[in-house]
Amino acid sequence: MSYDRSQRFETRAIHAGQDPDPTTGAVITPIYQTSTFAQEEVGKHKGFDYSRSDNPTRSALQTALASLEDADWALAYASGLAGTQNVWYLLAPGDHMILSDDAYGGTYRLVSKVLARYGLEYTMVDLTDLDAVRAAVQPNTKMIWAETPTNPYLKIVDIAGMAEIAKGAGARLVIDNTFASPYLQKPLSLGADLVLHSTTKYLGGHSDVVGGAVIGNDPEVYDTLKFHQNAAGAVPAPFDSWLVLRGLKTLSVRMREHNRNAAKIVELLSNNPAVEQVYYPGLESHPGHEVAKRQMLNGFGGMVSFTTAGGYAAARKFVETTKVFTLAESLGGIESLIEHPGEMTHASMAGSGHEVADNLIRLSVGIEHIDDLVEDIEQALAAVAPAKATV
Repeated sequence: MSYDRSQRFETRAIHAGQDPDPTTGAVITPIYQTSTFAQEEVGKHKGFDYSRSDNPTRSALQTALASLEDADWALAYASGLAGTQNVWYLLAPGDHMILSDDAYGGTYRLVSKVLARYGLEYTMVDLTDLDAVRAAVQPNTKMIWAETPTNPYLKIVDIAGMAEIAKGAGARLVIDNTFASPYLQKPLSLGADLVLHSTTKYLGGHSDVVGGAVIGNDPEVYDTLKFHQNAAGAVPAPFDSWLVLRGLKTLSVRMREHNRNAAKIVELLSNNPAVEQVYYPGLESHPGHEVAKRQMLNGFGGMVSFTTAGGYAAARKFVETTKVFTLAESLGGIESLIEHPGEMTHASMAGSGHEVADNLIRLSVGIEHIDDLVEDIEQALAAVAPAKATV
């Protein structure tokens, strides 16, 4: 997957793997909507034989993804969880994995309800506490799986520190970089072995496609994952690949707007009597702020979480009161979304000991005009404001 490493991020997002079509001169990569390819003779073809194995549109996407993470290769999948499962094929029954105690609900569901049935052992730890991570390492620990920022509490994991622990344990460090995107954070440069994305989110950026990606540098790991990608078959369709490729072109522009809008919303939420606590790594009061400043290069992202002072009832009323912020799962699109994690994205963690607070709200701050977003949050805050004492 070759690309011009001397070019800047914004240029690679538009051009890496996306030369004009040699047959027609089309400037935008075509959608190769085909399941199979003609062979000149048995076993001889032009690099493609069957679209589960590879497809020119998907190949272009994979080159572009690798370029944005400054990596040697990338593999695309039908969803973020498909990519997650493909990475976990690197493990064997009896292997142990360390997982964040603040993991995405779908990740937790996959490891606890599916892979644990096949002998995968796991321990959930606060990954912001490096001493706790060291204490959790076992002789059979083969992988550390970290999100940063985490979903939904936006904790910040010290990637370089975690990489040192993983290396000492002979384990691979995998970073879910979905919340940050490669525009804000480059985990491989900090020592991670693999990077995972739900390309559904910021990379696609328009809430119209579901996809995933795994990115790295190790050629042997690539060969193993490429085999599993083909053998298990959870690959994105050509049109899905094209949609993500289209989204990458404006990633830098969108992320700058997400950053600016989120910072304004955080300012509004902070010190409001209807809000109990705001979780955002851009706040100086955030426990991971200094680490975030070191490893998040271009801002702190568009994700904001907070708890309501009025408890569960206020949280439910808030998410059902906004008008510009749409009540929906997912994140990272151009439109602003709001959700109640405990009953939506993280419902699978109920009763696990790692459930999220029932007054927690998660915002994916979009790129609408900031005044409209502020007015929407203000009216929702007014709806759940604590009653004033009467004399």
